[in-house]
Amino acid sequence: MPGGRIGWAVLALALGGFGIGTGEFVMMGLLPHVAENFDISIPTAGHVISAYALGVVVGAPLIAVAAARWPRHRLLLLLMTFFVVGNVASALAPSYVSLIVVRFLTGLPHGAYFGVASLVSASLVPVRERARAVGRMMLGLTGATLAGVPLATWIGQSHSWRAAYFLVAVIGFAAVVLIHRLVPRAPPGPGASPTRELSALGRGQVWLTLGVGSVGFGGLFCVYSYITPTLTQVSGLPLRYVPYVLAVFGVGMILGNLIGSWLADRALTRTIGGLLIWNAVVLGLFSITAGHARLLTMVVLLVGTGVAIVPALQIRLMDVAQDAQTLAAALNHSAFNIANALGAWLGGIAIAGGLGWASTGWVGSLLALAGLLIFAVSLASEARNKSDPLSAVHQQQ
Repeated sequence: MPGGRIGWAVLALALGGFGIGTGEFVMMGLLPHVAENFDISIPTAGHVISAYALGVVVGAPLIAVAAARWPRHRLLLLLMTFFVVGNVASALAPSYVSLIVVRFLTGLPHGAYFGVASLVSASLVPVRERARAVGRMMLGLTGATLAGVPLATWIGQSHSWRAAYFLVAVIGFAAVVLIHRLVPRAPPGPGASPTRELSALGRGQVWLTLGVGSVGFGGLFCVYSYITPTLTQVSGLPLRYVPYVLAVFGVGMILGNLIGSWLADRALTRTIGGLLIWNAVVLGLFSITAGHARLLTMVVLLVGTGVAIVPALQIRLMDVAQDAQTLAAALNHSAFNIANALGAWLGGIAIAGGLGWASTGWVGSLLALAGLLIFAVSLASEARNKSDPLSAVHQQQ
């Protein structure tokens, strides 16, 4: 496939990620408006976010297994179409309960989409460029934090939160059109079946790699979940400047995605280990510099680069899953949503325990180190299996 056509195909997939990322994160800025609309408290409205995350965790493995024999191009179109319908339904939801149900359903295709889109992107390039292809596709998701979410939030605040979800649906529809036109059609892999995909769950390396993402990536969410009160109450930054700092975070995510995927193509194992150490350091710096707004803004950029580990873990999962890559790739995004919930929960415990808003950085640093420990166990197990032929055979069965 010519290089130009590959670029357009990855761009089409990235646009789908841009829409999904915008739809996922915009609710965080619209909770007060949803709460007012349905006459509920803001914490109660926050359950809408949890419902979507639960949909991601549940939907990724179910869809990956059930659609194992589907051509990937057709599956991507179906997933994105479902996403469009879900966001239109979100905009039209007549009650809080119906919105909860609709957001859960809308989250179902999230993990499967990114998993399949990662496999398609990687299949379009030579093996030595897989991580960069996945990273370019994931730019849609990271770019949503810089452009899509602020735009949708502004529309939602200026007009109605419902208008924001109509915008997300329009982005999703554009992605459907481009995927249909630009992404090459290919049959499912030889021997593809639900049983073969489920075999990934019997591989210890798959579970360990998912553990690295679920725990080690939780630190970024721990900090991000409470970044606004940290900036305003600890750094003394006026509330009107918070969006600019969040934009800096988005820039960091884009840089991290590009740099991390480039490094992963050169030394995958060292990249994962190095990034976990990097995250532990910069998250600790977040707590140290929390009282200084300018320093903290620079550290926020560095914290955002922690997303660099996403394409690296995606490629490792594809490798250790062997011939059950669809399920493993989709589960990667379930793991990141678990990291989101875990990080926010542990950060909240630290704050409620009297450790202060800035403590989220230290909690995040510990999570990164815990992820590094899990990765060390994974590498030790891998080395042991390679040295023991019987264990290696058992691992592949």
